[in-house]
Amino acid sequence: MSLHDVSLSRRQFLRGASLAAAMPVFASLAACGGNNANNDAATTDANKTDATQAMTLIVGFDQDFPPYGYLDENGQFTGFDLDLAQEVCKLEGWTYQPEAIAWDSKDAQLNSGQITCIWNGFTIEGREKDYAFTDAYMENRQVIVVSADSDIKALADLAGKNVVTQADSAALNLLSEGGDQAELGKTFAKLDTIGEYNTAFMSLQNGEYDAVAVDYPVAVFNIGDSKDFVILDEPLNSEHFGVGFANTAEGKELAAKVQADLQKLDANGTVEKLCEKYADQGVSYTAWVLPKASA
Repeated sequence: MSLHDVSLSRRQFLRGASLAAAMPVFASLAACGGNNANNDAATTDANKTDATQAMTLIVGFDQDFPPYGYLDENGQFTGFDLDLAQEVCKLEGWTYQPEAIAWDSKDAQLNSGQITCIWNGFTIEGREKDYAFTDAYMENRQVIVVSADSDIKALADLAGKNVVTQADSAALNLLSEGGDQAELGKTFAKLDTIGEYNTAFMSLQNGEYDAVAVDYPVAVFNIGDSKDFVILDEPLNSEHFGVGFANTAEGKELAAKVQADLQKLDANGTVEKLCEKYADQGVSYTAWVLPKASA
């Protein structure tokens, strides 16, 4: 199947899939038909605070951001980060609810309580003061993708070229005023933004743009087996992903709990298994950077 066919297929899924209605962030499991097992868990875990027991974790994510969060061939939400979130919910006894969001509205939805967290290849750098983050769990880098027959071989060759990236993305922040690659961005003929990366790759394939600035695993996923695109050897940067909560006392408490759970999932081998599951999409356990929990 060609990249073009895959992109069109995903867009058909997008048109057919309806987003789950927003729910209160903290929902009683008993209200969802709570059973004896849930009631017993609540009784035996008396040390949990009111903010974190018997709740629904509403995970805000971009459904066009593979391999971290996306629609699979069956129209189901899946991805490395979503799988991690589900495993955390299993540890805590929480109800897991994925909530696809428009990326540029993520802050409004987080601060209004429509979602509990942003968990979707979410770059920490440059956002440290805006969210209650877990410590970084995954290293990432922003890269440039061009057509295989392009004369662009290095970052310096982007001068005078038309480049596209996702709106409100780490790549955009990196290349815009104040970003670490702002000087490079100034050399472009234009730097446009688009709602999601599937469309960006289609635009690159159609010759509307000369290059796409994108997260490395997303680039690997979208390229797949296609010989039409290449990733430049020279990356734009190195950065790190974390899980972002509202920058409140409650958000900080949840961030600490999720971080501890991620360390448990690493220790029991779950993280490495999930990395292997998504290895052909650019996810590698060697990029996992969350320190082990202290004994």
